Amino acid sequence: MPSPFPEDTPLPCVVYCHGNSGCRADANEAAVILLPSNITLFTLDFSGSGLSDGDYVSLGWHEKDDLKVVVSYLRGNKQTSRIGLWGRSMGAVTSLLYGAEDPSIAGMVLDSAFSDLFDLMLELVDVYKIRLPKFTVKMAVQYMRRVIQKKAKFDIMDLNCLKLAPKTFIPALFGHASEDKFIRARHSDLIFNTYAGDKNIIKFDGDHNSSRPQFYYDSVSIFFYNVLHPPQIPSTHSIKAEKYYDLGALKFGASMDQSLLYEIITGLRCASADAASSSSAPPSILTAKPVDELLSEAVPITSKENSAVNEDEPSSFQDKLSGLSEECCSYTSSNRESWGRCSSLGGSDEESSADCAAADRNRQTTFNALATPVRSKQKSLELPKEEKKKKKAATGGKKTKHEKLEKLEALSKRLRLCIMRRVKHQRHLSS
Repeated sequence: MPSPFPEDTPLPCVVYCHGNSGCRADANEAAVILLPSNITLFTLDFSGSGLSDGDYVSLGWHEKDDLKVVVSYLRGNKQTSRIGLWGRSMGAVTSLLYGAEDPSIAGMVLDSAFSDLFDLMLELVDVYKIRLPKFTVKMAVQYMRRVIQKKAKFDIMDLNCLKLAPKTFIPALFGHASEDKFIRARHSDLIFNTYAGDKNIIKFDGDHNSSRPQFYYDSVSIFFYNVLHPPQIPSTHSIKAEKYYDLGALKFGASMDQSLLYEIITGLRCASADAASSSSAPPSILTAKPVDELLSEAVPITSKENSAVNEDEPSSFQDKLSGLSEECCSYTSSNRESWGRCSSLGGSDEESSADCAAADRNRQTTFNALATPVRSKQKSLELPKEEKKKKKAATGGKKTKHEKLEKLEALSKRLRLCIMRRVKHQRHLSS
């Protein structure tokens, strides 16, 4: 059963029927295919096989009675909805024999079934190159028939699927290996041609006991999904995300998908974790936070930055711009692009200095666009000319040549730092 199993929702079940000389462990391949689709799996050891009692294997005749007991048990289980059959070799014949008696089966997968046991015995004589006349072989088969009928209590002539195929209407998917020499592919072709129900056949490379290709398993998964109609239960990933992220006071609209929002948040958290792992600082431990806080962390709001900058003086503006230009020369996890432009690795000194100056100009323009408050502009327009003159007189009028020279010298120092220091930058903590 898939874990966790939904107690309030019944799930469909597939009964896996193993082949001759097999056991219930052969159903491992089916479990990998069916459980992700919310389809449960039931497997058993037929009589005379595995850990079950019994002295003889009847190649499908008595095995269909074992299958009948399993199906009746699943019918009485409230956690089971529809039932399907998956048989291989002898198990495929068992499924055909039982399906002719129980039309309530939703679908069958029949892998390497034989059409008639008597014909198969005659073919195996040729495969193992037993040089005997045909009449001698037929006499030997008749003798074996009487012995088997006396000891195992069944007639080998009754194991003929061609007689039951025209009377069976259960949807079926046939499969057979093209290089199978034990049960040749023509057996599945004969059953397929006379089968009365909805049918399809798949041929693949390999022999009787080889592992099946992936496209065959995909076809089986699609077939059972269509005939069993498993319910759509939310995956464990979305359930874990729902428990981890607290929605808090965030309200959803009628058209908003909650699962999509959880996926977006999970992606943002993974991206932030990857960025933190590349920096020198130790990664922070993830804690459960409301969705609105996570979204506000992932997408910074520029209105708060605008409200924080109110009618600053020109000196503070220059300090911030100089801090930005110095940050351009520091190598941190959040400033790799600027470091790549200002560094002279992979280019000449002149190109790197020009890129650094261009980066400073771009940063200055963007900072002005974001940080210039609208209210201060409106107030400056409303001020009369006399007050503007008073403000100019208070600030001291034009700047002296000494101050201009100091600023030019500071700018040249910053350019020299960008060109000469190269990789040996001082590491600053990222904001």
